[in-house]
Amino acid sequence: MRRKSSVAGYFYPSRTKDLRKTIERMVDSEAEREKAVCVISPHAGFEYSGSVAGAVFSSVYLPNKFVILGPSHKNVATNLAIMKEGIWETPLGDVPVDTRLSKLIMKHSALITEDDKAHSHEHSLEVQLPFIQYFKSDISIVPIIIAFYSSLEDMNELGKAISKAIKELGEEVMIVASTDMSHYVSQEVAKKKDFSAIEKIMTLDAEGLYSVVKIEEISMCGFQPTTAALVASKELGAKKAELIKYQTSGDITGNNLEVVGYAGIRIVK
Repeated sequence: MRRKSSVAGYFYPSRTKDLRKTIERMVDSEAEREKAVCVISPHAGFEYSGSVAGAVFSSVYLPNKFVILGPSHKNVATNLAIMKEGIWETPLGDVPVDTRLSKLIMKHSALITEDDKAHSHEHSLEVQLPFIQYFKSDISIVPIIIAFYSSLEDMNELGKAISKAIKELGEEVMIVASTDMSHYVSQEVAKKKDFSAIEKIMTLDAEGLYSVVKIEEISMCGFQPTTAALVASKELGAKKAELIKYQTSGDITGNNLEVVGYAGIRIVK
């Protein structure tokens, strides 16, 4: 399958030259980089969350292979939908799906189903690619979409399947968890709720993150992908998480009555 860009010209510029210029303003090529197991990055339109994504991708050394986890913003038939093979198009070029790594992940969990359709119009994974491509052209990905009804047990199984597959592959792979934080609440409420979730991420507490989002009703759309990423990261030897940047849409628009929160976090050994 050749998956065409779904939100080019909407979430980010559709012309290659314009997209490169946009990303260039959002990244820091001189930033101090660290080798990371995982990054957590937002997925809104670049004008709102691009500086957060740019900051976190600027802060890490990027390998050639990525497992990208994101929430589905639409009803999908599959709980955990993977693309096992194909090409993803962006204005910065084609990105192949890593079929070998995809198969290894599927081998370790019967919950994961090949479902190309679930990926066709979902933006949460797509918007991560231009930032990675800006720094690194020769990459491959394993895209996994997670349905909103996925349980903590599902995320534990997915995280362990990813970690086992990466160990079996024997190559460097970065996990990317795609999520925005609170949605359409005041700036004050967003910061309070978001940092309740960020606190759990900082201690690599996957179960704690899942629980606090449920208990405090935090409208963090990608808390399940982030939960799975935390499980996988700990299995791969991660020891700490570092908040690289946090902001809200209100910091951009000036409207603090109804904001969306964005966090960029790196997870390292």
